[in-house]
Formats: sequence, structure tokens, C-alpha cells
Amino acid sequence: MLFLRRDRLLWVLTLSALLGADIYFHLWPEIQVRLGRDWDCDCDNTASHVEEATTIAAMISPATMDYNGSKLQHLFSHHLYTAQPTKPPAHHLLLNAHETIRYHRKRIISFNRRRRSHHVEQNGTSQFINADFDFYTPWLQFHLGISKDALYPRSSPVVEQLLEKISNLTIIHADYSPDEKALNGECDCSPIVKPSGTHLKLVLRFQDFGKAMFKPMKQNREDETPEDFFYFVDFQRHNAEIAAFHLDRILDFRRVPPVSGRLINVTEDIFLAAGNSELQTVFFLSPADNVCFFSKCLYMCKTEYAVCGDPHIIEGSLSAYLPSLSYAPRHSVPNPWIRSYTFTGKEEWEMNPSYCDSVKHLHPYTNPRRLLNIIDMAIFDFLIGNMDRHHYEIFTKFGDDGLLLHLDNARGFGRHSQDELSILAPLYQCCMVKDDTWQRLNLLALPEYRLSDVMRESLSADPLPDVLTEPHLLALDRRLQRILEVVRQCAQTYGEEKVVLKNMRKFPR
Repeated sequence: MLFLRRDRLLWVLTLSALLGADIYFHLWPEIQVRLGRDWDCDCDNTASHVEEATTIAAMISPATMDYNGSKLQHLFSHHLYTAQPTKPPAHHLLLNAHETIRYHRKRIISFNRRRRSHHVEQNGTSQFINADFDFYTPWLQFHLGISKDALYPRSSPVVEQLLEKISNLTIIHADYSPDEKALNGECDCSPIVKPSGTHLKLVLRFQDFGKAMFKPMKQNREDETPEDFFYFVDFQRHNAEIAAFHLDRILDFRRVPPVSGRLINVTEDIFLAAGNSELQTVFFLSPADNVCFFSKCLYMCKTEYAVCGDPHIIEGSLSAYLPSLSYAPRHSVPNPWIRSYTFTGKEEWEMNPSYCDSVKHLHPYTNPRRLLNIIDMAIFDFLIGNMDRHHYEIFTKFGDDGLLLHLDNARGFGRHSQDELSILAPLYQCCMVKDDTWQRLNLLALPEYRLSDVMRESLSADPLPDVLTEPHLLALDRRLQRILEVVRQCAQTYGEEKVVLKNMRKFPR
């Protein structure tokens, strides 16, 4: 018996020696290589950090990795996009799941009751469809995933599911938007919206109780904004809303709610689904027998500015709604780089090159994180050509550390032939940019990823064809280079360690 035990011990020792040798000579060197790459990405030298990120990106080429020709998949597989943060703690999430579910169950009961009463009053002949509630519906999961850093996690399957629902699910209710209701005195929306001047939009509710902001097509994609137009009277472009969402996701900001294009039947999806009689009064037949409608706003929402179907079908954008203000309040903050909304006025930042120094001493911009988020927003707006960012919104719960919401982007992509450098004033006056933003901008300038190429591929997934024309796509590459040049000039003046910031707890000295 003792001999058998010694024999077994000998076999165990032999196998252990072989296993140890295999770990030491084969597995451990591979672990060191992988850990070494991760440590390189967290080094303190900003210049070498950026150079290392660019070098790694250049090494991962289509020749060495198979992505079936998809630059977008190639981009999202890069370590800058695959590095997953730890699951946010409960206090970093916007909503409590239990309270949110209870709130919506009550709202759906009330919503169905009001709609049924209106349907009976109007002697409706169409089939009445109740709104249903499901915990796993994409819009609810989208709301529950909102954190203080982003509207949705990276690679979230919920976003794709939500886009699919928005573009296909049955529309059961149509109503005015909050700012139009404010004009009618139906709600006190002043803390969050300012009355529209040129908007034409409606709120559409789906069968799963989700809702989206509908903006109809008002301008052909090939038409540029006329040179004599001021930014505050520019057209609202539905395709700009769609493209802005895709660009925001590519930049990994994740501050634009999901947006999808869709063909809408003006009669069935809006007129017959109207939630009040007043909305139905803005519909009429054109001389060509096309169904048209207009909306309520201060200046241009009259019959002569109506939009028409062909004869019933019109394309538009549908932007997923954020959680209701009643349980996820937001407040609107004036952009410190707000433009003058008169024909002759000038703002201080337009005349004072050192304007950023004074902004840094104002609350909440004494917190570098807030100011760097403003600079992110300026980079985003410069790429889409949006000059109309007079306010931004934040969730009240997160205070000064929360994300800035990039809402209402319909005035982007107006002129592909012009790069409005004044949009970048926060960047070139403050000469600061987040380290991760800088890395991604450099990555998108490489041929393997090229911003115009990944945008073209991303937009191809939208139900509407050719969301952006080719000149607008190519303009993204040109504008990206101008952003990189501004940062390089700042680095030459102040040193890269003071311009490209990793530590956002205080301003560099």
C-alpha cells in the first residue's frame, strides 16, 4: 500500500513539473506582453501615450485581422472602444428600476383610459390599440442604463433593439411637443425648453408605450443652407438628427439619444392617431391632393411652411425620448460660448481671446470636467457644422459631474463647403482636451478607420437611404484634420502635458 502511494506521488510530482515548465516558458511570457500593453496605456507621459495609441492602431490593420471588410467593426474592436469600465454603482445610475416600473405601470393605465375616452368622443372607426407594458422593452432598458457618464454603455445591444423598434413599431398616438404645449399654456416647460421659432415636430407614441420626437423632412439632402441665412433661421434637417447620433456613437461620447429614420404615413400615423382635436385642425389637402400639416410655433409654423406627404408618405427622423422630467428632472444651462441671436450683436468670447480664463473662475466651470465636456461638445458641433448650441441640458441628479446632453442637432450638416472655425472657440481659447477624446480623434484620422468611411458604413444601417451626401461625409475628414491642427498648435504653445489632460480634478498650472 505504501509503495502505491509513493508511486502516485512520483506521478504527481512529474506532472506538476511539466505543468510548471509550460506555464513558465509559454503562458507567462504571453501574460507579460498583454499586461505590458495595458500598462503602457496608463502611463503618465501624455505624449508617449498618444504615440503608443497611434502605433497600436496602425499595427492592427485589415491585413492582420479579419473584419470582413468592415471598418466600423474594426474601429469598435479597438482597445479604446472595448475597454469596459466597471459596472457603475447604483448612485451613478439615473433611475431606480423598481420605482421606474411602478411609475410607468400607473402611467400606462391612465394613458389607455384617456385615449379610449377620446376615441369614443370622436366616434373613432379605426381599431383601438392599447399600449402594452413589458419590463424588457428596449426603451425602458435604455432608460435604466443611463449613467452619469453616458446615455448607454458601449456595445449595448439595447441601442440596436431600440432603433429597430423605433423604425417599425406601430404608432398609436401623436401629440404636440412640450414647447408647443407651452405656447398654448398647457404646461410649464420653461425650465427645460424655450419656445420654438422654426421647428416643426411632433411626439409619437408606440404600442410598447415608448415615444419619440418626430421631425419631418423639410430640405433635400443635396441642398446647402443659403449663404445669407443666419444660423438661428436655418432649416431643421431630419437627416442631421440621424447623422448626429451615429457620429456621437463613433466618437464614443454617447450623449445623443438613439435616432432612426422612418417613412411615416401622415394620415394613419399622425392624423388618425392624434391625441387631441386641435392637432387634427392643422391637416389639409394640397392642390396636388397630398396630405399636409403644419405645427404651432412662433414664426414659421403656418400653412405656407407646411410639409406634405406623397400623397400620404413622408420621411423623417424619430429620436428616442429621455425619461420623463417628472421623475428624472433636467435643467437647461446657457452655453458660455453662446452666440448673439441678433443681426448685429457680438458676445464677449467673440472679442476677447482670453475669454476662457474668466470662464474657469465661474461656477460650474471651476470643475475641469464640466469645461472639458463643453470642449467635447464644441468638437462635436464643429464636425456637424452646428452653430445653434445656445443651451445644453444636464440631469439634475448628477450635478456638476454629469454628462452634457447633445440634443437638438437638426441644424447640423447644412453647409459641407464651409468650416465654421468659431464653433471651436472653447477648444482654441482654453487649449485643453480630454486625453481619451484626443486618442479617438487621432484614431479616426488613420486610413484604417477614416471618419468618413465608418460614418458611411454606420449610416447604411439606417432605414432611410443616403442619410448624408458624399460631400458632407468628406467634409468630416477635412474638419477632423482642422481639429487636430488646433490641438497641435496649442501643444506647441503650452506643452502637450498641459493641453491633453488625463487628470481632470484640477486645471493645469
